[in-house]
Amino acid sequence: MMSQAALLAEKAMGHDKNAITAQDITNPALDPGKYGDPNVKMKALCWMGKNTVQVLTVPKPKVVEDNDVILKVTGSTVCGSDLHLLHGSIVEMQKGDILGHEFCGIVDDMGPKVTNLQKGDRVVASFQIACGDCYYCKQKLSSMCERTNANTIENGMYGGRTAGMFGYSHFTGGFAGGQAEYVRVPFGNVNLLKLPDDVPDEKGLYLSDVISTSWNAVVDTGVFEGDVVAVWGAGPIGQMAAEFAFLRGASRVIVIDCNWRLDFIKEKNPKIETINFKELPSGTTVTSKLKEMVNNRGPDVAIECVAGEYPKSWTHTIELAMGLENDTSEIVNEMITSVRNFGRCGITGVYAGFTNHFNIGALMERGIRLIGNGQAPVHRYWEDLLKKIQSGEIDPLKMLTHRVSIDDMDKVYYKFEKKEDGMQKVFVETKFSFPPAPGTPQLTRY
Repeated sequence: MMSQAALLAEKAMGHDKNAITAQDITNPALDPGKYGDPNVKMKALCWMGKNTVQVLTVPKPKVVEDNDVILKVTGSTVCGSDLHLLHGSIVEMQKGDILGHEFCGIVDDMGPKVTNLQKGDRVVASFQIACGDCYYCKQKLSSMCERTNANTIENGMYGGRTAGMFGYSHFTGGFAGGQAEYVRVPFGNVNLLKLPDDVPDEKGLYLSDVISTSWNAVVDTGVFEGDVVAVWGAGPIGQMAAEFAFLRGASRVIVIDCNWRLDFIKEKNPKIETINFKELPSGTTVTSKLKEMVNNRGPDVAIECVAGEYPKSWTHTIELAMGLENDTSEIVNEMITSVRNFGRCGITGVYAGFTNHFNIGALMERGIRLIGNGQAPVHRYWEDLLKKIQSGEIDPLKMLTHRVSIDDMDKVYYKFEKKEDGMQKVFVETKFSFPPAPGTPQLTRY
């Protein structure tokens, strides 16, 4: 990460003994005798250094603990959070780490303590790993599980830990991800949700993260009947947050970005209003434009769906490059100055550490509620969201633009990063995937 984090890291090396599942095995090839099956190989997308990912052949994971489930992966995807790993913005990545935190699949094998699943069941995994029994898990706040992330660097930096996560860094436990043909799921009784026959993988997959995260952004920030909501970021999370704001009763939703994705989401939902900040007249800011659009007061709610690693100004560009901050505060400041007095601002995009030039005066003096939405507690929402998908209230296909192959995942990462080919959300197939469901994209090879 950056210099402040490095200082904390020196004081917080090692792993917490309270963790109750195997950690730091994101690359089974490092110890195939212990964590993998050296006789069975699979394809997996691996982080090979800053800005470099490759599809490699690695050992298939095996059951390590009695509550493990091994899945044949039938679908995965690429998330904006994956780009933070690609760019090296998150600490504790190691060469060969298997990526991917959103996936669904078929139960292939399991330990003897897995009691609610059978081989052949179709399931989706939550992107976080919960034990099901700690203080937070008992409240279905699965993203804050106290027992599945042994990394004490995170605990030292944040003053508390988050749950382990699939396919992220060793900062969040070091668990192999699902951009692969097989994946090991600890606590399979807790972290897998069965998919009914009327929900194809192309819809059920996104309960893993994007649907739950977008829903949490709207619910946790507090969108109420009649609110005007501004959403920063027109990617998949921003798109679905806009949809869910309307579902929660918002009267207007305005999305801010600077590319073709604004046209894409407006085509999917003409009620969405947009601001392209690069096309604003000279002297007009996002804040002044939003005030003009909303009664000279500004929106009731602002939701950040971008992340802190993308600077607008030269000041933050230089400070990020020099390691003087981890994240830029520009969008958060923009949100604070844009909403009405006593407005609410929620941060859902990934912010990893420290920021400079934060407008704390505006926050205090105008009574703004700034809410860190956290990693969405998937377990709190996914059963209800699955019902909404079944009823048609939620349509994940609105954001799905591409079906791609695991063989092309390295190329797909770079295209997704550059927003090429009109790529909004992808469905990644493996040799175990079902044929495309009706109304979904056909395979594109790169």
